[in-house]
Amino acid sequence: MKTTLALFITPILLLNCTTETKNKTLKDSTEIIEKQLQAPDCKKIPKELTAHNDIRIDNYYWLNDRENPEVIDYLNKENEYTEAQLASTKSLQDEVYKEIKGRIKEEDQSVPYLYNGYYYISRFEKGQEYVIKSRKKGSLDSPEEILLDCNKLAKGKSYFQLGDNEISTNNELIAYSTDTVSRRKYNIYFKNIKTGKVYEETIPNTTGEITWANDNKTVFYAKQDEETLRSYRIMKHTLGTSVDQDIIVYEEKDEEYDTYVFKTKSEKYIVIGSSSTLTDEYQLLNADTPNEKFKLFAPRTKGLEYEIDHKGNEFYLKTNKEATNFKIMICNEGNTAIDAWKDFIPYNDSILTEDLDVFDHFLVISERKDGLVQFRVLNLDSKDSYYIPFNDPAYLCHTSTNIEIDTKKLRYIYSSMTTPKSVYEFDMETKKQTLLKQSEIVGGHNPNNYVSKRLYATVRDGAKVPISLVYKKTTELNKNTPLLQYAYGSYGHIVDPGFSSSRLSLLDRGFVFAIAHIRGSETLGREWYEDGKFLNKKNTFYDFIDCSNFLIKEGYTSPDNLFAEGGSAGGLLMGAIVNYNPELYKGVIAAVPFVDVVTTMLDASLPLTTGEYEEWGNPNDKEYYDYMKSYSPYDNVKAQDYPNILVTTGLHDSQVQYWEPAKWVAKLRDLKTDDNLLLLKTNMEAGHGGASGRFEYIKEIALEYAFLISLTEKKNN
Repeated sequence: MKTTLALFITPILLLNCTTETKNKTLKDSTEIIEKQLQAPDCKKIPKELTAHNDIRIDNYYWLNDRENPEVIDYLNKENEYTEAQLASTKSLQDEVYKEIKGRIKEEDQSVPYLYNGYYYISRFEKGQEYVIKSRKKGSLDSPEEILLDCNKLAKGKSYFQLGDNEISTNNELIAYSTDTVSRRKYNIYFKNIKTGKVYEETIPNTTGEITWANDNKTVFYAKQDEETLRSYRIMKHTLGTSVDQDIIVYEEKDEEYDTYVFKTKSEKYIVIGSSSTLTDEYQLLNADTPNEKFKLFAPRTKGLEYEIDHKGNEFYLKTNKEATNFKIMICNEGNTAIDAWKDFIPYNDSILTEDLDVFDHFLVISERKDGLVQFRVLNLDSKDSYYIPFNDPAYLCHTSTNIEIDTKKLRYIYSSMTTPKSVYEFDMETKKQTLLKQSEIVGGHNPNNYVSKRLYATVRDGAKVPISLVYKKTTELNKNTPLLQYAYGSYGHIVDPGFSSSRLSLLDRGFVFAIAHIRGSETLGREWYEDGKFLNKKNTFYDFIDCSNFLIKEGYTSPDNLFAEGGSAGGLLMGAIVNYNPELYKGVIAAVPFVDVVTTMLDASLPLTTGEYEEWGNPNDKEYYDYMKSYSPYDNVKAQDYPNILVTTGLHDSQVQYWEPAKWVAKLRDLKTDDNLLLLKTNMEAGHGGASGRFEYIKEIALEYAFLISLTEKKNN
């Protein structure tokens, strides 16, 4: 770090210098430090943007060019500035990093699962960043076969991400995909497991998902558009042939849809799916005859959403057909037309049907009631059903690896804000539950030392928004208590109250952590989502602000101790709340924030844009344009005081382009009227998900936590 180096060298140089030399050295060193502590100046090049006869001037549009050396120089200067401003927290960052890393069991492995005669295991070795995939034939006492050692695959690469990895039906081959740039462009490779030989053919620029046909030589995959990264083609590759000869089996022409491919759990069908935010369509092919043509499951119907799985001679569907909160239907594989679908479980409007796991003799439906998931187990033979009980006031649970269809054992994951991730096996016949593994927190963790609660905040329009929170029992709750409020609030995505070992570094320092389950998610059902999208998007922002006011009013914290965090679409949320009510927050972390909504949604060449019209609306329609412009964080920056803000991004981000947060920071710095921190940290080697590797990403968490903790320390000082 340059600042630290300057401060360290100066006293040594002064020991044996003349007074004149001393003064010059001190002056030079001071200038270096002052330069690093001075915010970078981002030049303005006005760009006129016109739509619907409305003119917007974007002074920082020029940052939209990662090949421009001036852009890279500016981002590097912002990184240097952030490093200098946080130099005093360096020891705290190191301390927090060591704490978080120290809680992770370095030599660890997953619970093995059985598939097609082999037990599959993911494991980590001490000191290694990446996973090792292996298997054992027939018994856990059998010799281990290494399938993939990602530490070797990642060697010499600044970024590495393993995508999919799939075994051929005859157990002899593995197809796997990797991304080494962080743009979510995956290359697919093939390996002979017995010989270890990697085949010559490499399939570039895919989504990473891989589906084997049952002939052990045919693979289906999805190809991405080079510019927009939209998954628009399903390709067929025959092992041993040139990739140039791969056949297009389906092309999705509608730019609002993505296409993908998978195999049913029964392994009888290869399925091509096409989906937009609000509509689904499927095509079927017998997995034994990969050279035949796919057949349409049912005609595309706007607004009809459904998912399918297969068992015996029937398809089970989770669908919104005449069911806002979804229901389970069934049809015979001989007639899959929509009018042939029949209700399998009566619709209950108070329950959101989220997922479906099909077994030969059981059906497990993941339902959400009052914001919490519950598993309904249905015996297909007796038609009896029951629920698996959970006791925490707030928790996270979901079904896990349940690949085999002929079993009575259900695997599921459970955790709460006080209980580490736990893997359970549940016998659906006897109802016996077995804890297979609970994540070990090195150094020990006692759930009884922490308190978890579920609160409800009544917001401005009368809706009651759930809030899940956790804190240490010894923490005194008052206006001096630091509280970090988190939310996402888009796409129906639900942030369930699960456990985080990293979070202990905040809780043990007296922080309260709260998740606001705001509209835009599906926490309280489909209508909860609909009330936070399109022309109702501002409900998402108002809910978060009103939850903040509720927590302050209830005595959990105060504006001088309240912090907020959100990422991606949750970063949009952060940008909105600091424009609306900056006085409520001491500090805000906006991770990879989607803040330039109007400009991005008007640019159909960018990744994701066209597929997002059913989430945000299409700004080519003036009504949506005007509404977006009224809340877009970048368009609504104004001359006012803002809280301390840390903004993070990745140069190679394929979802929220780096220039959105970069432009936002430049505009904030130009207009804000306060002296609070405004920091931009760009990972020059990563994308939307941040750094790769098991431990490398912890440095990013440590920096964010140090930012928060240091602000509480400054207040107390």
